Amino acid sequence: MRIGELAAVTGTTPRALRHYEQAGLITSERAANGYRLYDAGTAVRVRNIRQLLDVGLTLDDVQVFLPCLDGDVTAGAASEKGLRVAADRLAVLEARIAAQIAIRDRLATALRQAGTGTRAPRTAPHRPHGRPTT
Repeated sequence: MRIGELAAVTGTTPRALRHYEQAGLITSERAANGYRLYDAGTAVRVRNIRQLLDVGLTLDDVQVFLPCLDGDVTAGAASEKGLRVAADRLAVLEARIAAQIAIRDRLATALRQAGTGTRAPRTAPHRPHGRPTT
């Protein structure tokens, strides 16, 4: 099947499929005209990739699950490596959430103080790349 067909049956975009291919998660053959041609089984693999991405894993994380991407990723026993990757990703997400809560609390405090006539505290300047200030 061609890239547009695979995108349609998996609910993704051709751009995402090219990205998955570049990451080594899926493969294609090239037709004489240069079009990518995918095996019908690639649809299962793409759905599994999307499921793993939807729970918060990254494409790098998904690499660990390559051996089971062609079947039901939820049916088999979880590997130690897969569990470790998922636990590490959860820790990263929890740290980001905690940082965002701290920022929210500082902003809420500043707004409360501004509303009562008390001067809002100065905050550290914005740091690039989404790094929270502490």
